[in-house]
This record gives sequence, structure tokens and C-alpha cells, in this order.
Amino acid sequence: MNPLGDVKLRTWTVRFMALLAADTQDQLAWLGERDVETKDVVEEVELLCRVSEGLAERGAFGPTDVDHLRAIGRRLGVMDAAARVGPWADALATDPAWDDIRSLSRTFLCARLGDWRQQLPRPVRP
Repeated sequence: MNPLGDVKLRTWTVRFMALLAADTQDQLAWLGERDVETKDVVEEVELLCRVSEGLAERGAFGPTDVDHLRAIGRRLGVMDAAARVGPWADALATDPAWDDIRSLSRTFLCARLGDWRQQLPRPVRP
């Protein structure tokens, strides 16, 4: 991968972690009327957690960053199949796993940036 690609992936990872770290009300506001499936969010996060290993090898993330992302990946890994089905907005409101992921994402951001409160990524247009 090239350095520009690494920067983009690192930036996307941090922005996505900011979305995961946000308060539930802010996440729901970010979602708005979008129909985002829980499985799509889980797959994106799992991909970012896997990619972080290569980014760390190339110096885009430090070992602590990777440790925090691995913890998020492990938490997602124990989420059962039923919890991955349906709209993410519903899962945010009912599945306590998202509280765990929120806490782990906040830990990642605090270690990486000094504060978990970050600007949320721009929503992708439907």
C-alpha cells in the first residue's frame, strides 16, 4: 500500500471510531433516515480492525492503537449472529454490546487523540 492510502485508511478508521464512540443520541441523529444495517457496520469495523495490523507495520498506527482495535474486533467477534441482523438504529437502542463497543472506541480515541469527542464523519448520501 502507498503512504497516501495508509493516511486515508488511518483517517477513516479514526473517523469511524468517532462514530462508534459517540453517544447513542448522536449516533441516531447521524443515522437520520438512513437504513444502515447492523451487519454492514460490523463488517466495516471488522475490516478496519484487520487493516490496522498492516497500518501498524508501516508506522501509521502504534502498537497501543492496534491493541485497542483488536479489543474492539474481539468484542464484535463474540456478538452472536442474531445481534448482527436488522437496522443499526434498533441495535443501538437495544443491544448492550454497542455500549461495550462505544467504551472501547472511546478508549482508542483517548489514547490516540487525547479525547474521545471528535467530529463525526459526514454521512454518506443514500
